[in-house]
Amino acid sequence: MTIQSGMDGSVGPWRVRRPSNVALLFAARAARGLGDGFAAIILPAYLVELGYSPFQIGVVATGALLGTAILTLGVGWLGARHALRHLLLVSAFVMVLTGAAFPMVEAFPLVVVLAFVGTINPSPGDIGIFVPLEHAMLASDTDDRQRTQVFARYSLVGGLSTAAGALLATVPDILVSLDMPRLAALKAMFFVYAGLGLFGSLLYRMLPETGTLQRRQSTPSVLGPSRGVVYRLAALFSIDAFAGGFAVQSLVALWLFERFEMSIATASLFFFWSNTLSAFSYPVAARLSRRFGLVNTMVFTHIPSSLCLIAAACLPNLAGVLVLLSIRAALSQMDVPTRTSYVMAVVTPEERPAAASVTAVPRSLASAISPALAGAMLGTAFSGLPLVICGVLKIAYDITLLRSFRHIKPPEEVNRAIQRPAGKAEELAG
Repeated sequence: MTIQSGMDGSVGPWRVRRPSNVALLFAARAARGLGDGFAAIILPAYLVELGYSPFQIGVVATGALLGTAILTLGVGWLGARHALRHLLLVSAFVMVLTGAAFPMVEAFPLVVVLAFVGTINPSPGDIGIFVPLEHAMLASDTDDRQRTQVFARYSLVGGLSTAAGALLATVPDILVSLDMPRLAALKAMFFVYAGLGLFGSLLYRMLPETGTLQRRQSTPSVLGPSRGVVYRLAALFSIDAFAGGFAVQSLVALWLFERFEMSIATASLFFFWSNTLSAFSYPVAARLSRRFGLVNTMVFTHIPSSLCLIAAACLPNLAGVLVLLSIRAALSQMDVPTRTSYVMAVVTPEERPAAASVTAVPRSLASAISPALAGAMLGTAFSGLPLVICGVLKIAYDITLLRSFRHIKPPEEVNRAIQRPAGKAEELAG
């Protein structure tokens, strides 16, 4: 029997279909989420074990976010000129090197430098050098009607994998119970992180050689007709990110460690459930956006979550704090798929890589400033002050976003607005 290869990569009578680009990107996001989930918890615990103060840990977080911003800017602009597959492979290689190098350095200056050039972030989620590349590729493979749903599923995959990764943060405690030194157990997790980066690189290798954003012209567009909208969004997003930097997950974990003497195992279990709640909020956000619009969904789910954060900072009872933080987790991330979908919707296809980068980079730059400030505040009499500042600034951002962009609609919302009067006219004519 002769086995022949089909045009779609299938072989013989047994058709072996290559996974779609979307499926490959979802799988890579899942692998990355696992690593981000435990790294955000392990990182402060590891630095505490090395003897670093809360302020020093805040400086490391600032370095990580600042480096992420610069690298994200670079890959975002390169994404308009080079195959996204190649850039994703380079990013995965950086993740492998980061995980392999972190256990090898303990001196504070070297840790800050590694945090700056590496991929480990103090807050898991849609930040980092992978984000503008994956977002642009997903947007190109999706039509306007399905765009928000695809980004919601992408965020759901990331959220659930991050939640599972948070559970992996219990592994050092298990290894310690088996007589492994605590510092060695924490270092072992960074090698797991490197392994996940290697797995991601294997997935990226299966993407098409040119990706779906191959150059459409000899000089590709960077930012053109949508420049003004993108810059205004970037400015607002930077306010939101600056606020969020006061309450990145690593610092919230550190706050729980310091104020309530919470163990890593307990923290990992809590962050598992909070990340799970965040994950399942993504498809809910997509459904709400179809009814109320992308901007309205971003704003009116964000404000209650900020109020919960402010209240949590003032409670002396751990159970009450965890309840409020859980409610916040269920609401605060609903703006992630809606925000991404909105940015991709209000720019031209050629501008998408640059728009993803230009809106993401100010977020990383702004969020890089506040962790060091928050670390210093954690040592004050009112250690919950960073959480209060975060909540107040985020509410101000939400109100400004609503006032500035409620009239700029994505194509699907414009079409629905046109169809409603047409439908009513048909009813009256009938």
